[in-house]
Amino acid sequence: MPSKTIYSHRDPMLKKRDDFEDILEERRNSSDLRYALRCYTPVLYKGVPPIKASMLKSMVLQSGQIRYIISQVSKEMGRANDDILEEASAILDEMAQRLQLSTVRFFVFTLSKVFKILFRNICVNEEGIQRLQQAIQEHPVVLLPSHRSYMDFLLVSYIMYTYDLALPVIAAGMDFIGMKFIGEMLRMSGAFFLRRSFGGDKLYWAVFSEYVKTMVKNGVAPVEFFLEGTRSRTCKSLTPKLGLLNIVMDPFLKGEVFDISLVPISISYERILEEPLYARELLGVPKPKESTSGLFKARKVLNEDYGSIHVYFGQPVSLRSIAEGRVNRCQFNLIPRHIPRKPSEEIHNFVNDSAYRLVRAQEENMVLKPWALLASLLLQNHHQDQKMEQTQGIALDKLTEQALWLRDVSRQYGAFLLWPDHMPPSEIVSSSLSLHQGLVRISEGRVHLALEQAGRKAGPGEPQGAVTPEEELWSQAVIVLSCASYRNQAMHIFLRPALLASAIHAATSNKKQEVFNTFSFLRNMFSNEFILCPGATVQDFEEACYLLMKTGALQASQQELVVTEKGHRTLAFLTSMLDPFLQGYQVVCRFLCEEATENLTEKQFIPSIRKFIVKLLLSGSLRYTEVLSFDLQKNALAALLRLGAVQKIKGAEQETLKVNTVMVNSLEDTLGGKLPTQNAVIARL
Repeated sequence: MPSKTIYSHRDPMLKKRDDFEDILEERRNSSDLRYALRCYTPVLYKGVPPIKASMLKSMVLQSGQIRYIISQVSKEMGRANDDILEEASAILDEMAQRLQLSTVRFFVFTLSKVFKILFRNICVNEEGIQRLQQAIQEHPVVLLPSHRSYMDFLLVSYIMYTYDLALPVIAAGMDFIGMKFIGEMLRMSGAFFLRRSFGGDKLYWAVFSEYVKTMVKNGVAPVEFFLEGTRSRTCKSLTPKLGLLNIVMDPFLKGEVFDISLVPISISYERILEEPLYARELLGVPKPKESTSGLFKARKVLNEDYGSIHVYFGQPVSLRSIAEGRVNRCQFNLIPRHIPRKPSEEIHNFVNDSAYRLVRAQEENMVLKPWALLASLLLQNHHQDQKMEQTQGIALDKLTEQALWLRDVSRQYGAFLLWPDHMPPSEIVSSSLSLHQGLVRISEGRVHLALEQAGRKAGPGEPQGAVTPEEELWSQAVIVLSCASYRNQAMHIFLRPALLASAIHAATSNKKQEVFNTFSFLRNMFSNEFILCPGATVQDFEEACYLLMKTGALQASQQELVVTEKGHRTLAFLTSMLDPFLQGYQVVCRFLCEEATENLTEKQFIPSIRKFIVKLLLSGSLRYTEVLSFDLQKNALAALLRLGAVQKIKGAEQETLKVNTVMVNSLEDTLGGKLPTQNAVIARL
């Protein structure tokens, strides 16, 4: 068991959260080999030994659903049942995990070495581990970690081994299979592989879903997957994907198990290994292909300090409890269970709502480090400098004062903030700046983003420092987007008050109804950008009002909302948090109205708008470099498609985007505060 160094997090204004302990402390003081080879005796589901891989395969291929699908595909394709069965068997061999303790021990030994080099601490909430241990014995368990790094699933398995918990089987992308040696090592560590898209492959989908359901029903091991579907390059939570959640809920909905425990896990990195890689991907640089050689080339990260990681195992959510009164399970008795059926609207809405609430649970237990607050302040100061056409940065003592103010605000908003109160504030700020020295510079007592270091080196025959304005812009954008990713770690804390602050700023009066209309419009507009639970607009508005009133920034009566004298500072900070997104969505609208051609395809949209944004940034008519983010552009287009302002039109060869110019223009004006939200066009939204 790990040592008992406790990292306490106590704040009377917050809901109670568990304390942490550092599992690396013992690793630094004892043999890694002895640790990897120690006696491992995990608690099991109902005390039943895990099913062997060969038995699991046999159970899947003999299931009613697979036999039914094989029969259907055989008739449709005019092929023999045995041929289809052989194909199903090959699919299963391609995807299946082959968990072996010997391979896990090798990874544990290797990871112990790597983790001690990369990280200062890996802190885990032991109470969450105890809750999980209990849940594993009683019901099938589904682990749902947040996803910010490739490190995530290795980390969860490492922690499960540390605490003698059953090792999970983990859904992984097929990309990893191409990694010689490593792909098979991951398979033998519990990874099972799925294709990124199934297309209309009925057999593949049936085999995959039956494989996962069989593991859930029989409690083979905790099943682990990422609700967000992929790593978040922006460090904001992504809109949850419902496919796997639908599959793991199915055995409960059909009455094949009594209950399933869904466990949200929040993994918080002080510094992310893929930081510069993510920024470049957001700027359109293709993601490097997963390969073993790429893994070895990445060894240079071992020379860096990545601070600490906090892993918070959340309260297990009983699927039975959340389904009560929401889902009528009798509908599954109307047709044989082995016949696949599309989820009803009732089931879809339930799964969707559950997914959003589980991602919100991940967000609420994310541990914020001081750097997330500092990054927010430094970005706002950078934008202010750009507005004033200067680059003087901010005085270190002023940054420290602002950070203390923001620390108090974020704590009152319920942030899970790890701010060591026993340390002098100046020391905390200096330590954070030092850890992220690739993004910031301190010169003559002033702090600013490290933009002067961002340009490329001059080529042969060029004068030293000769770079084109566009090259300089791209290089600086890497720094700004990297910094923005840490600001985004805190966005879920400030989002609802920021939406309200922006609504108050845009509204033409103090009337509560007008402010609510604007809040509702902005919330709807940004529901592809942030995690905003469906149907919770009034609840979010009331929460935002409560938080601003709690901090003395707002006074509310039955009819009006009035900003107090001390509230102006808070509202200025909050509107600045949301400003890059508002500007970004306005630019997307402007592009679609001014530049989009009649035959613009979705594939052409990103490169075309990127050129448009570069032109605006170089001319000085746009100051937010974050607008270059592929993620923001994609989300803005998704919002316009959802609202019907843009439509996809099927052509002979490919789909094109049809723009409703009047509607998009109106949305742009409303985002800029030029039109009241009661405008007829907006009202239809």
